[in-house]
Amino acid sequence: MAYALRPAGLIDAPAITELLNDIDRIEIGRPETDLHTVEADLKHPETDLEQDSWLAFHRDRPVAYGLLWDESAGERIDVDHYVLPDHQPAGLRILAAMEDRALVRARENGADRAVVHLHLNTEPTLDTALIRARGWSVVRRYHVLHRPLDPARDPVPQPPPGVRLRACTEEADRVRVHALYQAGFAQHFDFQPRTYRQWLHDIDAETLDWSLVWIVSAEDSGDVGFLIARDDREAMGWIRSIGVLREARARGIGGLLLRHAFAAFATRGRDTVGLGVDTANATGAPGLYARHGMTVRYAVDTWEAVLSPK
Repeated sequence: MAYALRPAGLIDAPAITELLNDIDRIEIGRPETDLHTVEADLKHPETDLEQDSWLAFHRDRPVAYGLLWDESAGERIDVDHYVLPDHQPAGLRILAAMEDRALVRARENGADRAVVHLHLNTEPTLDTALIRARGWSVVRRYHVLHRPLDPARDPVPQPPPGVRLRACTEEADRVRVHALYQAGFAQHFDFQPRTYRQWLHDIDAETLDWSLVWIVSAEDSGDVGFLIARDDREAMGWIRSIGVLREARARGIGGLLLRHAFAAFATRGRDTVGLGVDTANATGAPGLYARHGMTVRYAVDTWEAVLSPK
């Protein structure tokens, strides 16, 4: 088949969303990609669409899409890759172009190699034999969890004595959530330190409902945890991030934040809430979510390639 390949632009967001939802239907059984999510990725100020995006067409229909971004300012480069099952050659062209570009970006950062990560459904539309042949391998697995909601079953929880939960309504609170995020996730796999302004772009702060972001404080230790939720996904309410500082763990704070988010979404009329978790998370998060009724919807693997100049 003949394919036309060009960079993506913001004007392509509706077509890319349709392509990703076609892939969602194959991989997870229903469309779960929203237009605003695609637009946020395309508008990220650290992405040079002319050089860091690829869109492949067959007879004017988009059949494959790739996006590259660099948060590490070092050797670590991230990519997204999507391809329809019957168009593997187009996907392979994009993959090769992303590898070349990743190595350029890493070398511009002063690194002598590129360590590239790609997240794929465990049963992806991409033929994984093609990427294994290029030296890619799985290094991590994530679960996307979900849970039904019911206003009668999910009332607003009462914090224990000495613990207070507040909404993130002021700029100072947003700065505090950023600090808690950086501290709480510093030891996690794939964590990349980000400045406050970078982090705001990462979470698409312009469209975030900050009333769905909460901070937990304790009388004896100040602010110790946070939760960031979004209510702009069509499929379900979404918990984007939840974190508790190491010294405050095992005190029920994570469970309090979860139950508060469940209640907030149930009050808004949502019938399902979801989140993603690293299955090798060392903080006990998978067990916490299981105890609160969350079950696996599907799984995602992190694939890695270590690229060096030829």
